[in-house]
Amino acid sequence: MPSTPPRYDPRLLGLGLLAGAALGAVWINTKQKHYARHGIPSMIDWEKAKRIARQIIKEEEAAPGWHASWEEYYRRLVERCYPVITEEMGNALPAPVDQIQAFTRNEWVDANVANFKKLFEPIEAIYKKAQGQGSLGTMLIGDVSQTVLSGQLGILLGYLAKRVLGQYDLALLGKEPVTAGKLYFVEPNIGMVQGDLGLDADDFRLWIALHETTHAYEFEAYPWVREYFNSLLEEYFEYLTDDLLTFGASLGGLKGLIDRARSNLNGGDNWVEVIMSPEQRVLFSKLQALMSIIEGYSNYIMNAVGQRLLPSYDIIRERIEQRAARRSPAEKLFIKITGLALKMEQYKMGESFINQVVAERGVSVANRVWEGPAMLPTMEELRNPSAWIERVEGAHKLTQPLAL
Repeated sequence: MPSTPPRYDPRLLGLGLLAGAALGAVWINTKQKHYARHGIPSMIDWEKAKRIARQIIKEEEAAPGWHASWEEYYRRLVERCYPVITEEMGNALPAPVDQIQAFTRNEWVDANVANFKKLFEPIEAIYKKAQGQGSLGTMLIGDVSQTVLSGQLGILLGYLAKRVLGQYDLALLGKEPVTAGKLYFVEPNIGMVQGDLGLDADDFRLWIALHETTHAYEFEAYPWVREYFNSLLEEYFEYLTDDLLTFGASLGGLKGLIDRARSNLNGGDNWVEVIMSPEQRVLFSKLQALMSIIEGYSNYIMNAVGQRLLPSYDIIRERIEQRAARRSPAEKLFIKITGLALKMEQYKMGESFINQVVAERGVSVANRVWEGPAMLPTMEELRNPSAWIERVEGAHKLTQPLAL
């Protein structure tokens, strides 16, 4: 005889729901007591991220005197950059960069963890406010997100720390006014690349110094750049914190984020934009355009000036391009999923834009991008430099006095 299907007692279901609710209430109460004693945990465990990065790097401490020797060397290189960049940009640096540091990979990680921590302060404040509301959804999401985000950031920093050559560090969103940035040269990476590619040691390091010192000019000779960059970041973070409150308020909020991503799938140029609101996409486009000019113009200087200044310039450029083309499939995938491909595209798009403007109208017209936010190209104009030339030359004609 066929067996009788089991019958479910609805009372058991009710008891299960009551037990689940009780356990949830106990868990929330325990968490709230923990928060009261120890404070609400941050969105990212910065020390954990740092430990993960250092585990990837596995670097020994620098020998005594290493920093002083290399910092003096790079200081002399940066001083050689000042007159040639001033001539090309048509504007002098208000004051020399006085903080020039030779970094180990671990030191680069430490400096950038501090930078990220400061940048995340506005989001952290909203995050802790949401966690303090004590809903089951926010607490569950909080536990998972800290573990995931800390691990992801640690892996990213570890990857970059083994590849970054130089960096211009200008504190953004800081509460105190900043008059000058810092130049970092990650000498272990520079020495490794120079040796692997068989490049002239002094020429290669001067080539890198040209790029990073140009960043100092961009931000310090034109103070509006930092102010504009800050304003975009602040507005962008406001939208992100709104999302955190909206989508992180409960587990069900995740559906809203998924619905947004689904509606954006056909319109986004890359995966980063898929989860953005229309307002976020406008700001992101402005940030991309600004970063494209900042990075692309530095590449232009590095190459235009380097070609005149460095005897082995052609060899440097050729071998660096060959090295980039030899990335493994795993490395290419990592670059794509982390969004680093966007930064590389910024280099290429911005440099191509400046090169075309210089070729058509000369560097004096290209330098008009530094006159103010209104003179920056849009993403569409970056892809079509002739449209930007037509716009800025038309604006220039309108401001000329009428001759009778």
